Amino acid sequence: MSSDLAIEAQGLGKRYVLGERGRTPLRRNREEIWALRDATFRVERGRAVGVVGHNGAGKTTLLKILSRITVPTTGEARIRGSVGSLLEVGTGFHPELSGRDNVYLNGAMLGMRRREIKAKFDEIVAFAEVERFIDTPVKRYSSGMYVRLAFAVAAHLEPDILIVDEVLAVGDASFQRKCLGKMGEVSSEGRTVLFVSHNMAAIRSLTSKALWLDHGRIAADGTTADVVSEYLASTIDQEVSGVVDLSENASRQTVGKFTAQRVRFTSVSLLDADDRPVLAFGEETPLRVDMRFDVRTPVRFLELYVRVKTIDGQRLFTSFGGQLESTVEPGRYRTLCEIPENPLRPGRYAIELVARAADPEDIVPTALTFAVEAGHLEEENLRYVTRADGVIRVPSSWSALEPDDAPTGTLGDAARRVPARGS
Repeated sequence: MSSDLAIEAQGLGKRYVLGERGRTPLRRNREEIWALRDATFRVERGRAVGVVGHNGAGKTTLLKILSRITVPTTGEARIRGSVGSLLEVGTGFHPELSGRDNVYLNGAMLGMRRREIKAKFDEIVAFAEVERFIDTPVKRYSSGMYVRLAFAVAAHLEPDILIVDEVLAVGDASFQRKCLGKMGEVSSEGRTVLFVSHNMAAIRSLTSKALWLDHGRIAADGTTADVVSEYLASTIDQEVSGVVDLSENASRQTVGKFTAQRVRFTSVSLLDADDRPVLAFGEETPLRVDMRFDVRTPVRFLELYVRVKTIDGQRLFTSFGGQLESTVEPGRYRTLCEIPENPLRPGRYAIELVARAADPEDIVPTALTFAVEAGHLEEENLRYVTRADGVIRVPSSWSALEPDDAPTGTLGDAARRVPARGS
């Protein structure tokens, strides 16, 4: 293995056999599933690499092999240096131990001496924002506290290779930004980062190289810009029906410590003024998002969000459905979110759905994609405004020109207001 390589994978594959009990396979029910197949790639030292693909594409299986959590069925992976990984909430934590003890335990697992861990301890705790709870057993932590401390440990104890899965989605927006900044620091210090995310904007901003996994195989390996563009092109909805079934949505995430979902989206559609499903809107047309979901067990509160994003995952705005504080009984439900003043310029966009009903959350990052088509507003202003001016249209006005003899900070009472070009 060349000294300038951090990871060299050759023919990696991972097979799982269904219908096995202990060491005795039940022959009649034996079924093999390849979660990963023939993955060959190289990662240079000091490189930040993004890993993209739909849920079930093999991303987490690949990271588990590289983290030495599981062994490959075929092929081999050569790793140069220590590995710090954050693949699941609480990875590497002992639930009965306190946060303090788990910091030292994780450091020891990375081969660090106690005095080295102690030198980083205060910085880790401050970054994770868990000072008050550091001596509390981590089994009592919320999922957000788990992730904050686990990431702080993985990032600050200076492994040669930092591997981070999508679990950062548990944290709030400010903590996610802090984590992305820290990963950027790690990469700039000459250490290697592997980053899995459904947020293509984060992948593009943090990494220079990317791998796209599709059904267990590497579909593309190259620059981040090229790989992400190719991946996104493959995820655009086929415009054959305005109603999107979310039961098998490939981008869905279940975020939290627990696995049993209490609320789950089942379908989504965009409706026109006559309640007909559509996949394209005029720029002056209100956005109407029709959501269907199942409530599987009684929930004491329920929060619903509709997030509108660019096609590469950059969040533009969020509509919050409010918190229902009365108990929601099991059953099938429907709700309609209407945004009467569509602020989007012509282009293609995506809708993300979020349901929060305690733990876990149901998040569908790409529930559907839709188009906004040019209408008379854009046609009138086409000579003044281009796509480079942004994706959001905001109302504004400009005053008429007048001689600059008025006091600073005023335009005078006689200023005539005129509509802004490109508003």
